[in-house]
Amino acid sequence: MTIAGPGRASTRFQRFLLPGFALKAVIIGGGYATGRELAEYFAPAGPWGGLAAMLLATAIWSVVAALTFALARAMHAYDYRSFFQGLLGPFWIAFEIAYLIFVILILAVFGAAAGAIGAATFGWPEALGSVLLALGIIVTTALGTGAVEQLFKYVSILLYAVYALFLVLALASFGGLIGQGFAAAPPPAGDWVAGGLTYAAYNIVGAVVILPVLRHLTSRRDAVVAGLIAGPLAMLPAILFFVVMMAFYPAIAAEALPSDFLLRQMRLPGFHLLFQLMIFAALLESGAGAVHAVNERISGAMEARGRPPLGTRARAAIAAVILAGCMFVAARVGLIALIASGYRFLAWMFLLVYLAPLLTIGVWRLFRTPPTAPESPQ
Repeated sequence: MTIAGPGRASTRFQRFLLPGFALKAVIIGGGYATGRELAEYFAPAGPWGGLAAMLLATAIWSVVAALTFALARAMHAYDYRSFFQGLLGPFWIAFEIAYLIFVILILAVFGAAAGAIGAATFGWPEALGSVLLALGIIVTTALGTGAVEQLFKYVSILLYAVYALFLVLALASFGGLIGQGFAAAPPPAGDWVAGGLTYAAYNIVGAVVILPVLRHLTSRRDAVVAGLIAGPLAMLPAILFFVVMMAFYPAIAAEALPSDFLLRQMRLPGFHLLFQLMIFAALLESGAGAVHAVNERISGAMEARGRPPLGTRARAAIAAVILAGCMFVAARVGLIALIASGYRFLAWMFLLVYLAPLLTIGVWRLFRTPPTAPESPQ
């Protein structure tokens, strides 16, 4: 992939697909990749209710991402600090506090998930999987934006391919049970709207986390199109996963690692290993995206004061400090408790400090700012 810069043109991939792949990278994380989030927020509504909630969340992601990308480009704000200074003025620090809580929580979830995968697949001590994930995140983020973008691209290719194969093998192994699950299910049950709104609210912060990759956009049209595409790109693997999970509804809702449960039913050891490695790669890209946003925020602040941007060692040191605290939280709390309690709290925080201001102040600012002519990427 060509990284755009002075004298280089952005590719269509960088303008229209990279933001969606990056959003998926941040969202997929520990619970989505393992199926735990899907069991927590969509399974209680049943097969049809869960799908309805996922489609609602997809629509919300697309609209919010399109608005966020367009506003970020209008303000030339390509890190979350600059974006919220423009959106909230002196109250931008409210988002920073919420985001730091978000980073601690999701990295703890990723660490717990990596530990659980290592234990379930290889019989490792849970701490070993968490440490390997942390080392991967440190190395990737130390290398900067180019390395993170390459990770988003190649892990995305792996992820979509493995999820497609997962669906095919699941249909071959227990496709009849999937069909029975949907055929016997009543219309959308439970509070599927609340599930979709909650899931959308705490995950859509990914649209701000990935602002560094928006430097390739050349116009407001690019921003809107990339945002609208981002929602379906981010949700498609989850929908495939959820459909397969419904073969064992409602019992699968109680599984800590629904992915591991389904893979055991397939009785295909080689694919079981491939899928778990794909999940680990998904955790790596999610964690790298979250930590990279912190590094870019700090580097942007240093450059604004006339100092050089962060170097490789400084980026690695910041990542190591963040991850050490998060892995401690993961070991103490556990995957299921982190997802069940912490994510609902995050949803309310981001509704107040991000979604509400974006849909009011942000929309007003966009209407007041006429689109500029297409330009070269930054």
